[in-house]
Amino acid sequence: MKLYSFSWFSLLALANLSLQVLSASQDFDFFYFVQQWPGSYCDSKQSCCYPTTGKPAADFGIHGLWPNYKDGSYPSNCDPNNPFDQSEISDLTSSLQKNWPTLACPSGSGLKFWEHEWEKHGTCSESVLDQHAYFQTTLNLKRKVNLLQVLKSAGIQPNGDLYSIENIKEAIQNGIGYSAWIECNVDSSGNSQLYQVYLCVDTSASNLIECPVFPNGKCASQIEFPSF
Repeated sequence: MKLYSFSWFSLLALANLSLQVLSASQDFDFFYFVQQWPGSYCDSKQSCCYPTTGKPAADFGIHGLWPNYKDGSYPSNCDPNNPFDQSEISDLTSSLQKNWPTLACPSGSGLKFWEHEWEKHGTCSESVLDQHAYFQTTLNLKRKVNLLQVLKSAGIQPNGDLYSIENIKEAIQNGIGYSAWIECNVDSSGNSQLYQVYLCVDTSASNLIECPVFPNGKCASQIEFPSF
């Protein structure tokens, strides 16, 4: 019978290989930067609850910054050993409440929303962005991309009217310089409405890029842009 022996060097090499595999599993190709229209979130069968800080501004709010792969799949919950820590972002709280508000029920401060976004998505980009940088960078992207102003400048107002989805995409392309993907939901009457806008960002989270791939899903050719 042949016996196999492992030296400490062999064991360390195996441990290092395991760490490399774990690290490789957290690589990604680009980010989706996703903003949502609160009027559409609230004008649905599930309805909404305003945060404990009060009704958010009538503006697009951040949903998240999501690492993604070019094949359309995405990593998630990459590091259970790096949980959300409120103290890491204490200096950003007021800006997060304004630009990244929760609309889920029951009413909350936003902490559960931000915790979910960090632990599901943020941990998968921790090789690039630590917890504070993840939220700070996403807020910076929001300041860089003023979707509501871009749409209003093209005559697309959140007034409950119907607009061509092609006109919405064209307005964003002309105003921002990059193609966007539009996600729709339906209101309580079943009408298709502008819900979320996806833009793509490079792996440094610094620059907008053309999306390598868009999510799946369809909107009607004419969609509502509800008031809030």
